[in-house]
Amino acid sequence: MEFQDHRVLVVGGTSGLNLGIALGFAEAGARVAVASRDSAKVDAAVEHLKQAGAAEALGFQVDVRDPDRVEAMYLELARHWDSIDVLVSGAAGNFPAPAATLSPNGFKAVAEIDLHGAFHVAHFGYPHLTRPGGHLIHISAPQAYQAMPMQSHVCAAKAGVDMLTRTLALEWGREGIRVNSLVPGPIANTEGMDRLAPGEALQAKVASTVPLQRLGQWQDMANAAKLLSSPLSSYITGVVLPVDGGWSLGGVSLAMSHLAQGLNKSG
Repeated sequence: MEFQDHRVLVVGGTSGLNLGIALGFAEAGARVAVASRDSAKVDAAVEHLKQAGAAEALGFQVDVRDPDRVEAMYLELARHWDSIDVLVSGAAGNFPAPAATLSPNGFKAVAEIDLHGAFHVAHFGYPHLTRPGGHLIHISAPQAYQAMPMQSHVCAAKAGVDMLTRTLALEWGREGIRVNSLVPGPIANTEGMDRLAPGEALQAKVASTVPLQRLGQWQDMANAAKLLSSPLSSYITGVVLPVDGGWSLGGVSLAMSHLAQGLNKSG
């Protein structure tokens, strides 16, 4: 899975597992661009990508909730690249909150980042995707198919993202553009994991609910993204693929009971 001369844009790619995905492509020799709201994180990520061996590293400041700014980002990127081979849409927001006390603005904020943002990234990225051979990857979440306490906003938004994936795969397949979702399980050293399972003891309990008996690493997500973007997966589209050590086979519900207890104690 070598990616020399491939152009890869990772939206939300300045931290956590999204940065890990960007680094995975950089280590494989790709030309990589990242985008997020925080300009300081963008600059730091670009330097990290250069050190990882990216053939080219670019960065853009963008808020995916703003469709005009998303469109402008692609126009800026077009000054460097004539098309995008791999587009990873991973911007997301989350915070634990019971539905009964979650404010409308709180629900709206997550929906705008996760779902509306995913649409903006896909919609304005569509004209720039390589034809044939372009690949769009949405970074989803287990909340898309597993109800979780204090996650009503994320559950609703990510379920929408997965259906967006399937619909775009139907509409864009004739042009040789593939669209898939990756669903990370519990991934170590990520903001989401630290928020939902604060502390080593609680994270160890979560790991015990994974059939492979460990938390995931960013390399696991990066490898899955590279595999789906490689010629080995050229006949795969419209797939929602868990990268979770088998967690979705039954461990999620047990982990949720641990998380709910931990969050209630901390909050």
